Amino acid sequence: MKTFTQRALAFAKAEAVLVVAALLALASMAAVPPDKGYLAYIDWDTLALLFSLMAVTKGLQQLGLFDAVGAALLRRTATTRRMLLALVALPFFVSMLVTNDVALITFVPFGLVVLEMADCRRLAIPLVVLQTLAANLGSMFTPMGNPQNLYLYNRSGMGFAAFCALLAPYVAASGALLALLALAPKSGPVTARVDPPAVRWGGRAWWYAGGGALCLLCIAKVLPPLAAAAATLAFLLAADRPLLAKLDYSLLGAFVAFFVFIGNTGRLPAFSALLEQALAGREVAVAVAASQVISNVPAALLLARYSENWPALIVGCDLGGLGTLIASMASLISYKFFAKAYPALRPRYLFWFTLANVGLLAVLLALHYCIA
Repeated sequence: MKTFTQRALAFAKAEAVLVVAALLALASMAAVPPDKGYLAYIDWDTLALLFSLMAVTKGLQQLGLFDAVGAALLRRTATTRRMLLALVALPFFVSMLVTNDVALITFVPFGLVVLEMADCRRLAIPLVVLQTLAANLGSMFTPMGNPQNLYLYNRSGMGFAAFCALLAPYVAASGALLALLALAPKSGPVTARVDPPAVRWGGRAWWYAGGGALCLLCIAKVLPPLAAAAATLAFLLAADRPLLAKLDYSLLGAFVAFFVFIGNTGRLPAFSALLEQALAGREVAVAVAASQVISNVPAALLLARYSENWPALIVGCDLGGLGTLIASMASLISYKFFAKAYPALRPRYLFWFTLANVGLLAVLLALHYCIA
């Protein structure tokens, strides 16, 4: 039986973002003791919409919808080059709708199984590296593609079309680069057949589809996010309580802790002045640099307090998901899947992951400074 210390260390390793956020919040509370002002720190709309999106995407995932889409697409591939391109395209486009972490949780294990069936294990490293890039880059395009987009979208007051238009050049360039990289490995015939699994259609499927529509209405600023969250919670309590227990509450908890930390630091004049001075006119560079150390979701929550240059913050935090393994916490998801399947190849994976991420980050930053 594990000791308390072992369990605590295992929890800290599995929930690193939550633990770091909680420690920062506690440290800031020493400087600014709790008072009624704490309630104003929390962005309840972002939390409510994030909860609803997590529930809808988790429900559709468990019904087998995404696996069925992937398998149906792969049935139309005859070569390993086409197979790799299809497996990379799936998280790129799906992450625009269901967030980058859900896309990776769905398609990385699926892709590794397909490689085994096709006897193409040699493609495991390029596949997972490119799928990770695809999810992080495709998710940039929409507000619901990743948590920092959702938060910055709500804070900025931008319209949906304007938000997508801002990121469109980066997403288009990313898609083209990923396609070229996916087509680079030597090609051969694919003899394995991947049959689409049956999607478990039923009453719950239509409820989740309706929940997705509610989320889109919230993103379009037609419906209050708290109303959608209340409807989602009522449905789960009545019809799918097991799924309610499977949602990523650690992400919601990390958001709350970061809100407390950021709210408290905002009440420290010296810290606020220092960060405002560092950010002025350098939002993209600072956001990218901060993301490499604390990941892009905390970076977005922190920097949005000290700058209202929303386009620069959005671009900087999205591009900041490239680079180190922790620049986007979603990248850790695919790394864990790969490390479990190919433990001996972890150093090679990290080398190629870092090389590809830094290379694409350099290209997209160059694109930014050309069009800015």
